[in-house]
Amino acid sequence: MNDGFGSLPTSIQVFKSTTVMDDGKPNITWYVIADLKDKKLSFTVDTTLNRRLTPQQYYEKNNQALVVLNTTFFSFATHQNLNTVIKNGKLLGYNVHTLAGKGNDTLTYRHPFTSAIGISKKGKADVAWLYTDSTLKNAYASQQPVPSFKDSSLTLPNKFYKQYNKQATTDFKKWKVETAVGGGPVLVQDGKVKITNNEEIKFAGKAISDKHPRTAMGYTADGKLILLVVEGRNPGTAEGASLTQLAAIMQQIGCIEAINLDGGGSSCMLVNGKETIYPSDKQQRAVPAVFVIKQK
Repeated sequence: MNDGFGSLPTSIQVFKSTTVMDDGKPNITWYVIADLKDKKLSFTVDTTLNRRLTPQQYYEKNNQALVVLNTTFFSFATHQNLNTVIKNGKLLGYNVHTLAGKGNDTLTYRHPFTSAIGISKKGKADVAWLYTDSTLKNAYASQQPVPSFKDSSLTLPNKFYKQYNKQATTDFKKWKVETAVGGGPVLVQDGKVKITNNEEIKFAGKAISDKHPRTAMGYTADGKLILLVVEGRNPGTAEGASLTQLAAIMQQIGCIEAINLDGGGSSCMLVNGKETIYPSDKQQRAVPAVFVIKQK
């Protein structure tokens, strides 16, 4: 159903679901299916430096892009992306690999490896767990979840991936993608619901079951990219989804791999400049990076 969103290429379809969630709560979900094999489409990202823009501003900045989707987690204080951003093959945003310990662990640091979804020059999508460093030109990717570890070091050494590869069964290899955005945790792997929340140290305790507005991306076995948003914090109309529910939705759509992105008040998807879900902040939140689909 592309109705109401103006003219779109046949390779882009827009769908709305109001199927009640498995806990009986009302639901509004919008998703876009885009054909990665359509050479007339550009799948890219846009990001800012030391500032944030609303999705509407990115839409206008990108010559009225067909689709604009919020992506990374970020710092409200510095406007900095906290996850990987790759544009035209260049690494512009980096994963945060060091988290300070708390309580009895104040002198230790945890080192997670968070996930991202990328697209190669040939239009092939991939979800991976990344090591990124501002001194390196490329992201290094593992195709399997990488357990976080704890030590007393504030930072990881440069070219950590080489040291890790010597002592682990999972190899980090140069990630050859043209476009990528990070977030986490991963929701779907090998077509099955497998949430790597613990490995990525994303949401503590029972937060994985909390219902919020959500944003997610994934891809299907036949080369379709899925961009999805779930409306939330709208009592009686749309109360959001847990990460478990979000993963199930992405699997049901047909994703063989899928990833969670920044949700809550950040969740927003525009199609031809028109909002899909109603933002929970009552207005679009400014963000430092978006995923964009536009015509070449």
